[in-house]
Amino acid sequence: MKLVIVGGGISGLSLAYFLLERNPALDITVLESEKKPGGKIWTDRINGFLCEGGVNGFLDNRPKTLELIAKLGLSPLRSSDEARKRYIFSNGKLNLLPESPAAFLSSNLLSIFGRLRIIWEIFVPQKTSDEESLADFARRRLGKEAYEKLIDPMASGIYAGDPENMSLKSCFRKIYDLEQQYGSLIRGMIKLQKAAKKTGKKVGPGPGGVLTSFQDGMEVLINTLQGHIGKRLKNTSKVVSVEKKGESYVIHITDGSSIETEALVLATPAHETSEILKDMDKTISSVLREIFYPAISVICLGYRRDKIKHPLDGFGFLIPNRERRKILGTLWDSSIFPNRAPDGYVLLRTMLGGVRNSDLALQDEDKQISLVMKELREIMDIDLQPDFVKVFIHKKGIPQYSLGHENRLKMVDESIRKYKRFYITGNAYRGIGVNDCIENSQIMAERIINDIR
Repeated sequence: MKLVIVGGGISGLSLAYFLLERNPALDITVLESEKKPGGKIWTDRINGFLCEGGVNGFLDNRPKTLELIAKLGLSPLRSSDEARKRYIFSNGKLNLLPESPAAFLSSNLLSIFGRLRIIWEIFVPQKTSDEESLADFARRRLGKEAYEKLIDPMASGIYAGDPENMSLKSCFRKIYDLEQQYGSLIRGMIKLQKAAKKTGKKVGPGPGGVLTSFQDGMEVLINTLQGHIGKRLKNTSKVVSVEKKGESYVIHITDGSSIETEALVLATPAHETSEILKDMDKTISSVLREIFYPAISVICLGYRRDKIKHPLDGFGFLIPNRERRKILGTLWDSSIFPNRAPDGYVLLRTMLGGVRNSDLALQDEDKQISLVMKELREIMDIDLQPDFVKVFIHKKGIPQYSLGHENRLKMVDESIRKYKRFYITGNAYRGIGVNDCIENSQIMAERIINDIR
């Protein structure tokens, strides 16, 4: 049985690994369009600075990722304890995000009314509608101020999205389920915490876990998977289209060559999968075209530590849209993980663009650098030229799970059932993070092995 996986990001590579783990004799080829695999996992080491072009880690609370890492013989690197502290830029200054209920009650991040409004959440009636935007949900349950100062920057930090159009159910299923099951987030958390005391586990409405990476960056995971897959991985092999031929699939590549295969997995971004399938299945192609990818830039700036006034005592900061700043936020990478900057230096990594300001991430690099420096001067009082600069521009950044996302997936799933041994995967569907991709790959590997027996 010949099987081709199109796409050499974390989804495609981990799927190939899991399939070979179950059946080492399987005839697998992985086609990657770029010169090296990894997709949005891209690490550059330049002049002693370690820059992540996209993904900067994963949370250590999902066992499938940790199991894979152990099998690969890798040593995960947990972020520093100091990085648990996070800041929100609000009312012209950096405010420490409260880490406990007691700290929340005494924090000035929200007004007294805003804090009381959150406590009132326990009395807010439950809504049973199947679809609601993150913004509508947050305003309804937590109040306008909590939405604007807490939920909005969180959404920007994770998805670079606009909460007004983000599907709560698709983006934050755990929070959606809390209301549906308990009628209140606070009531649900109280009950879950009581149950958790018996097991010793921590629970919360968010994803939880500790941010984790590797000493030499996230690309270590990609390189190790590549080593296991070996010559089955073909780089610079961009697929332009696929056609159905009897019981097989014919894959057409930009160099004019083609590959015929009995089983096919498209692990490419949704917009690329849409283009590949435009002749084979117009329905799937049309639906996937609706998944929007805003432009996002990552601007890495390195400075001498003794020139930075701020203590950099935390993870970094996010910015609510109400502040009308140009950047989404800045991570203090050298405070999060060791080995990110040379001795005596610090590395700051700023995100620019997203759904609300995609055009900013499409400017030339010099304009983006100047813009970020201006923002950091006004927010962090950094009024000097950086000693190091590296810019990563993603014209198609993070896939958006907008309202109607679940219905789009149902339409795709129904259309796929018409085909034997044809599959679609990636972070555009059921989770954008590394953990999601790895878990989905393991599930898909089991399904494929059962289908081809």
